[in-house]
Amino acid sequence: MTTTLRPRARGGTPVLPAPPSGSPALPVPGRRPGPGHASPSRPGRDRFLDVLRLLVMVLVVLQHWWFPVLGDGPRGLSTDSVLSVPGASAMTWVSQVMPLIFFVGGAANLISRRSASSGGVAPTTWVARRLRRLAWPVVPLAAVWLAATHLLALGGVPEQPVAVAAGAAGIVLWFLAVYVLVVVATPVLLPLQDRFGWRVAAGLFAGAAAVDLTRFATGVDGFGYANVVFVWLGVHQLGLLYGAGALRPRRAGALAAGGAVAVTALMLTGQYSPNMTGVFAMEASNAGPPTLVLAALGAVQVGAAVLLRRWITAWADRPGPARVLDGVCPKLMTVYLWHMLPVSLVAGVQVYVFGVDTPEPLTAAWLGWGLAGTAALLPLTAALACLTARFETPPAPLRGAPGTLRALAAAALVGGGLGVLVAAGLGTGWTPVLGMGAVVAGLLFTRGAHGVRAVDFPRPWHVVWPGTVRAR
Repeated sequence: MTTTLRPRARGGTPVLPAPPSGSPALPVPGRRPGPGHASPSRPGRDRFLDVLRLLVMVLVVLQHWWFPVLGDGPRGLSTDSVLSVPGASAMTWVSQVMPLIFFVGGAANLISRRSASSGGVAPTTWVARRLRRLAWPVVPLAAVWLAATHLLALGGVPEQPVAVAAGAAGIVLWFLAVYVLVVVATPVLLPLQDRFGWRVAAGLFAGAAAVDLTRFATGVDGFGYANVVFVWLGVHQLGLLYGAGALRPRRAGALAAGGAVAVTALMLTGQYSPNMTGVFAMEASNAGPPTLVLAALGAVQVGAAVLLRRWITAWADRPGPARVLDGVCPKLMTVYLWHMLPVSLVAGVQVYVFGVDTPEPLTAAWLGWGLAGTAALLPLTAALACLTARFETPPAPLRGAPGTLRALAAAALVGGGLGVLVAAGLGTGWTPVLGMGAVVAGLLFTRGAHGVRAVDFPRPWHVVWPGTVRAR
């Protein structure tokens, strides 16, 4: 009979993953893990990863406010981007930090999966739990946005600005859609890493290079979307290596240096955009679709972060920063999902109530406007996070141990539904409703089948998911 482990509510979130409470501490890079070995942070928590989560979230929220250029034009809300200004794309080399969160996710997934495996939890059950934590918070978010946009439409509010806000809120969900793939792949990648080590990450990055070569040789940009798999799983694999204690300072230095050389060489080819993010971008970027340049930038970020780990951890373990991290990090999933609501509200008031368009980008007026908006956003976002953080924990009925087919069906429905919401936005019409319905259906599939003993199918599962824990 399969043993079920229930992670505590203060465990890691899917969007900004953290090891569950009570888990063994992550190994310290540069040392071989051994009996009794613990992280400098308190047991079960690596504050280095908490700092990276917080850094990513701060930069994500700030760029969603600072990058759009909005105005009330004759045809409704006019939209542009700061990145359309010559040279402004240089900012994206700092603001594009999503590789770091996939790295953090890899470390968190390793410790979570191994902890569950040691307790006899099958891969399907582990995947189901991660999917619940990933998808459940989207349900109330989508419900609020869909209800609000329909009510605004019925109230006579102009459709175009509402559609812009709802579309931006939907695009934020791209990360969750990709992270479904990461969750499903983790039980496959872990045993591969145990056997082949760094060669797994190298193989994924080689796949990204092959995709780029095919894309540029054929001129078909659609081929580039295969790098959603290779780029993001490659950076995630670096997190698995970190969690296993294989990413030590010397190797981290080599990773950062190699990534910097690769970025420089690739940019000199002239094939790649200087823009590293697709956030309100008005042109092609290295994020849509992901490219080998983005993977190389991720290698630089991860290597540099690990080299600085000792100092980051020493600062984060001080009482003041530790209290801040402990209070904020459990709400970062909520902030990520809901922050576009206050961003849209402040932008709408600015443009339609006060009649203030975004000033000319990269000017003193633009800087003052951005700081004023940021000051208004902080309390609104904090208050909203406190109100909606309750939605991070799935309700009790979403429990159980599904078998292989139900777990894979749940992943397909959740990932597909999130993809629909990304493409259609969280606005009016039937398409967003269908996307939300697919997410809800996927959540229901994560439960065990009623009246059926939910276990993995032993033989086929070993082919697809190495490292299965058999039911006892």
